[in-house]
This record gives sequence, structure tokens and C-alpha cells, in this order.
Amino acid sequence: MCYIQVHQQFPMVMTMAKTAYLNTRIEPELKSEAEGIFRKIGISTSDAISIFLRQVVAHRGFPFPVLEPNEETIEALEEDWRALRGYRSGREMMRDILDESD
Repeated sequence: MCYIQVHQQFPMVMTMAKTAYLNTRIEPELKSEAEGIFRKIGISTSDAISIFLRQVVAHRGFPFPVLEPNEETIEALEEDWRALRGYRSGREMMRDILDESD
């Protein structure tokens, strides 16, 4: 059972039937950090995922903005990758940067 404080005077109790499994791969550090936060607020990782999924259903999408990059952003990212090169020293990098600004 998961208790969610929606409003101070009206706590909402949700019962969650555990009949489906969700198997996913997560970076260990991310999982550990998230679990620490969940522990502090008194819920399990399973409860947190259930809350997230309920919010996805309620919003009929992500409960926060997830945006596709526009054409300008895509071009800038591609340009950066093409321009990416290694430097042997900080001095060499600064010389290259200063040469580009002339």
C-alpha cells in the first residue's frame, strides 16, 4: 500500500496489485541515488515506479516536458561532433581557440 499526500487534509491511499513484472536495466549509481531518495520519503522503488506510471496514464504522456530537439539544435550537435578533436595540451587548445576567433 502506498500513501500519497496530495493535499494536507486529504491523503490519498492507493492500493497497488502486484501482478505484473517490469524488468529494466539501470545504471547502478542512478538506482542507488534514487533508492536513497525514496527511502527518505518513505516509499519503495516499486511504489515510485507505480506512481510514475500512474502519472503517465493521468497525463496521457510524460508528467513533465520531453522535447524533441529542433533542427538548429541537431545541426549544432552534429557540428560539435565533427569539430571535436584531441589536443596534446591546454596551450595547444587555447592557441586553436584564439586562432578561430581572429
